[in-house]
Amino acid sequence: MQQLKSELSKAIPEAVKHFDQLSPECQVRLPVVKAMFAVSSATVWRMVKAKKLTAHKLTERTTTYNVGELRALLAAKAV
Repeated sequence: MQQLKSELSKAIPEAVKHFDQLSPECQVRLPVVKAMFAVSSATVWRMVKAKKLTAHKLTERTTTYNVGELRALLAAKAV
């Protein structure tokens, strides 16, 4: 059981572990968004297409998401 916990804690990105401590201006990557909403990559992209979530392109292959926007969307889903 302890080994499983250790493996799970390694698999969780640091940004997810400390999401509550991140500044609203911070940017996070796709794995964090997937973990916060418990959805697949395809679902995240559907949310972007539906304009529920804004994707910020840093480079051609790098996309980030604003922590403040993610918190607002999570709060709206909690209601």
